[in-house]
Amino acid sequence: MRIVIVTGEASGDLHGANLAKAMMALDPQVELVGIGGPAMRAAGVNLVPGVPQLDIMGLIGLSAIRAMVQRVLAIRRVLKSEAWDLVVLIDNPGLNFHFARVAKAAGRRVLYYIAPQVWAWRPGRMKWIQRRVDHVVVILPFELELYRRAGVPCTFVGHPLLDVVAPQYDRAKLRRQFGLNESGLVVGLLPGSRVGEVEMLLPVLLEAAEQLVAAEPGTQFILAQASSIDDNLLQPLLRRSRVSVCVAHEQSSEVMALSDVLLIASGTASLQAALVGTPMVLLYKTTPMTYRLARWLINVPWIGLVNLVAGRSVVPELIQDEATAERLSQEVLHLLRNPLVYDGMKERLRQVRESLGEPGASCRAAQVALSECRR
Repeated sequence: MRIVIVTGEASGDLHGANLAKAMMALDPQVELVGIGGPAMRAAGVNLVPGVPQLDIMGLIGLSAIRAMVQRVLAIRRVLKSEAWDLVVLIDNPGLNFHFARVAKAAGRRVLYYIAPQVWAWRPGRMKWIQRRVDHVVVILPFELELYRRAGVPCTFVGHPLLDVVAPQYDRAKLRRQFGLNESGLVVGLLPGSRVGEVEMLLPVLLEAAEQLVAAEPGTQFILAQASSIDDNLLQPLLRRSRVSVCVAHEQSSEVMALSDVLLIASGTASLQAALVGTPMVLLYKTTPMTYRLARWLINVPWIGLVNLVAGRSVVPELIQDEATAERLSQEVLHLLRNPLVYDGMKERLRQVRESLGEPGASCRAAQVALSECRR
């Protein structure tokens, strides 16, 4: 069996690597070729020579357009010119929708892993998926019924984060590791993994931190720094703050586990925090034009994955003009000063974790992929 895996940015590379390892464990004879990055290479996937990962972060202007066009054309040639038993597309719907059309036109079977969030942005695209995708593998429980209702073969495998987040953490040990007072109040700051997010959100988070220290002297702060965020961006912002902030590099789960409450940018990290079980306040800001466009396009009542999975408001969402230091500090203090509210959120987060299935998403997705090859 010959399978080609197409990924986009770093998260897709990681999911592709885990999927590849699971497929090779189930069938050592399977031949895996990929468009990806270092994680897939380390997993034993034969990356297509001369076709870099579809991640052009850091490129701007004409250089970005030229690089993207060259990579897209190269991937089109790979999909059309070689015989594949299965084409696996992972996340990245902006480009993978195009590659699904190319692969299907070439007579390939197409499996989409980590399904496009058509329920949020473009519900009309479900018809497009019906024509061009043979099987969809979803990681959010409510997605299963949406695809089945549309007549698209679909399997829910659970969320890959369940394989990353430990069942439990030693909070006291983690606090000692980062030099934090074991019995003091700790607020975790997670401003996002994209440069624009950090530039927009971190100043608001630091201002909220100053207000929290004024209300609760002795409050400690720790920030989870993503691998995609450079010190040259982060440190100048932290130096301008009047509060001391400990920084943890690429240890977001640990930051979540040792904190009493989190101030967290909307995104996958909020679902990760739910798995850890730490109460949180979610925020997001963007440019006014982008926000207006998003409000016009988004078709769901919440933007936080925690609330979407729960089907109700579990954590507060402070979006755009509501995402102020005053509101953030008020929400945190409300949680901390009301044990019933705090414990109620922890219970609802536990229910969210249970709804996401069991660990082993990559293995179950691999079983689906190999079954599709044998069809």
